[in-house]
Amino acid sequence: MSLRRTVAFGGVVLILSGCAQTVGVPAAEYAQDPECARVILALPDSLGDGLDRLDTTSQATAAWGTPDQAVVLRCGVEPPGPTTEQCVTMETASGATVDWLVRAESLPADGTSPSPTATLDPASDPGGSDWTFLSYGRDPAIEVQVPAAVVGDRSTTFLDALVPAVSQVPADRSCV
Repeated sequence: MSLRRTVAFGGVVLILSGCAQTVGVPAAEYAQDPECARVILALPDSLGDGLDRLDTTSQATAAWGTPDQAVVLRCGVEPPGPTTEQCVTMETASGATVDWLVRAESLPADGTSPSPTATLDPASDPGGSDWTFLSYGRDPAIEVQVPAAVVGDRSTTFLDALVPAVSQVPADRSCV
């Protein structure tokens, strides 16, 4: 290959790599846990219509959607202890289940930091809150953050696509 072709090819590669959509996601405290590698390898390429997988910047993380409104998964977060928070069980057709703690944050109209809210049903407040789902009874825990704009466009039922991957971490307790 001539020098001219090599330089031209290298330029095309740089241009195309500049178009890659990457989401900046901080790694969780226990992201290096080997269980997280199993989870990440089992994650789907898509969470449904318009939520295709994106590249992320940290170990044991994944994202789907668009870089500015991404559904973000982090494996290796601190497992929650016993709690009175809302806990829901999600089951797939194959029978796999994951228990999730469900947390909502209101989005203030003035653009300041979100604050916790008592509304804990994404269907009752579509697009009004960011949602965090935290796996319950698994160590390491998996956190999934869903922006309000994503909830406003669709329900959070796409989370069932994550159940097979999250199930890679054995459950040692469940919701009651």
